[in-house]
Amino acid sequence: MANTMSFKSIFITYVASLIIIIISLISISKCDASSSKSGFTVDLIHREYSPQSPSYDPSLSPYQRLANAVERSRDRARRFDTKRIESKQTDPRPEIVNARGEYLIQYSIGTPPVSSLGIFDTGSDLLWTQCKPCLKCFTQKLPIFTPNASSTYRRIPCNNPKCTSLKETFCSKSRKKNCLYGENYADGSSTNGELALDTLTLASSTKGKTVISPNFKFGCGFSNNMPFTAGESGIVGLGGGPASLARQLPYARGRFAYCLVSLSDNRSNSSKLSFGARARVLGRGVVSTPMVRKDPETFYYLTMEGITIGNQRLRFDDDKNPRARPEGNIIIDSGTTLTLLPFGLYDRIVKALKSSIKLKEIEDPQGVLELCYYSKDDAIKMPRVTVHFRGANVDLKQDNVFVRTSETSVCLAARPVEGEAIYGNLWQVNFLVGYDLSKRTVSFKAADCGRP
Repeated sequence: MANTMSFKSIFITYVASLIIIIISLISISKCDASSSKSGFTVDLIHREYSPQSPSYDPSLSPYQRLANAVERSRDRARRFDTKRIESKQTDPRPEIVNARGEYLIQYSIGTPPVSSLGIFDTGSDLLWTQCKPCLKCFTQKLPIFTPNASSTYRRIPCNNPKCTSLKETFCSKSRKKNCLYGENYADGSSTNGELALDTLTLASSTKGKTVISPNFKFGCGFSNNMPFTAGESGIVGLGGGPASLARQLPYARGRFAYCLVSLSDNRSNSSKLSFGARARVLGRGVVSTPMVRKDPETFYYLTMEGITIGNQRLRFDDDKNPRARPEGNIIIDSGTTLTLLPFGLYDRIVKALKSSIKLKEIEDPQGVLELCYYSKDDAIKMPRVTVHFRGANVDLKQDNVFVRTSETSVCLAARPVEGEAIYGNLWQVNFLVGYDLSKRTVSFKAADCGRP
């Protein structure tokens, strides 16, 4: 009798567990179905300005935070210098520069899910996070992911197309021949580990809603030497390559868009990143420009034809022959704070602004930017500034062109560069910027990104 009761008890427990699992799977299925139709949105956490960031320091002034971001932009610009990378290439694994971006994304990996905090990066493809056993790891504030503790973790054989389709992967020397990845950075930092599959969970900004993606391909880093300081666990790549988050998420359908809040906005609302249907940039005032296919396919190359300052149309280059203008002459990047332009164009912009703005020129109190004016007013009288991309004219506002570096100074949010030109995130704030990887377009629409 006791054995019968014991069996019944076990059977009832088994059935109850099975029902819970089925309900969970139905819930997940519904979530995924809903996401595939309507898309979803997640919060972007600014590493310096957001109190949600582990590196947020309330003792820093907004101007000190800006100076820190500008310094990171200088380092990050080297990442896009493809000519320098090619000239130094001696290893089959690509040498790139540390992708220290400005925005962070919260996500979870594994079953049960383990929380992670990754850098949102349109300049890289792979999502990777630190993993145990950690042969060499940087300090992170969240728990380090343990592959053996996840019931859904799967290694990828090195001859599998999921491995061979990526440039940064290679075979392990063990008998198992697992797929490994390795990225060596020009500043001496690096990340190395396994390429694996596991369940990715993203928390939507819609309260209580999560988005789950099984068999997500990611890098599990066992040896990582990175100068990270914001408590991040790794990088979330949203570049143009096959391992990109936008390409892997089935409900994203190759579309993502972000709306970055101005650094001067005091309403304490987060910047947003949307996928799928929610990433469509529609309505009055939308302009679109084509992406240009170049190597590496990770970077989003656009063609900038010039900039208008007031009534002066300034060409991107000095060549008077329109057919000689290079295609894909600028990279749009979410992780670079400043816009970096060729010396010739930058000098012409500075000259045009100086002839139009009747304010006293001063040195930047932070010592990082070049063209600065004395002003205590939030608004300054400045000429109309329009960026001309191929097929798209983008009208900038003061928060894009100038940034406040002290109580009495505003400075041009751009610098000259010898390498690749970069369209930085300050020139993108208060725009809905949408990427369609199928149509290969980037779209812009003026918006109030700080509105709830």
